[in-house]
Amino acid sequence: MKIALIGYGKMGKEIEKIAVARGHEIVCVIDINNREDFGSEAFRSADVAIEFTAPSVAYGNCLEAFRQGVKVVSGSTGWMGEHADEMRRLCKEEGKTLFWSSNFSLGVAIFSAVNKYLARIMNKFPNYDVSMVETHHVHKLDAPSGTAITLVEGILENLDRKDKWVMGTLTAPDGTVTGTTKCAPNEIPVSAIREGEVPGIHTVRYESEADSIIITHDAKNRKGFALGAVLAAEYTAGHEGFLGMDDLFQF
Repeated sequence: MKIALIGYGKMGKEIEKIAVARGHEIVCVIDINNREDFGSEAFRSADVAIEFTAPSVAYGNCLEAFRQGVKVVSGSTGWMGEHADEMRRLCKEEGKTLFWSSNFSLGVAIFSAVNKYLARIMNKFPNYDVSMVETHHVHKLDAPSGTAITLVEGILENLDRKDKWVMGTLTAPDGTVTGTTKCAPNEIPVSAIREGEVPGIHTVRYESEADSIIITHDAKNRKGFALGAVLAAEYTAGHEGFLGMDDLFQF
């Protein structure tokens, strides 16, 4: 398979290593200094483009790839909330293909399934209140993380007594804490911590007067995310439409 990389930071380089090891060819690499290469024959020859950039440019990157007739796998977060409806329309009505996920890790996909199942169980036990905390490296721009939002939406789908999530506290790299976890009974607070080079930790906590039930996913490095992105690209090459992890991993 021929792959184009959009974004050549730490994730892009890790994806490149895994893709080449799995026998794929990197035909084009686009970064901040060579965006004109979207129009190159090399980019148009790609079966799939894998996009890991920043929220401010991800939307434009996907549109540019679509203009060139290239399918996209995107792991950029912080932009889909505003553009999801348009992306779905482009895929449904104009034949574009986008595989988007807030997190490509197989472990997170499993964790997400466990999270939804636990929420269905806890729906019967209103004496437990639920909250979430995510921790990421200091370079991450969006808070809470896209993965945290996906996880809390999974809870909301299965927990009748909650119908909205709200931003909880934000712990800055210097230790400064802003915000609060106090919220209405129908809301779930999602807090964020930015420290060091943490790849990603997501914790869901159910708390009662008697005890706590806690589930956590702790990423050790970027390899799991990169492998998942390549697996998603392999899947996307043979499929069309607006795709996600539920298509790739059906638990």
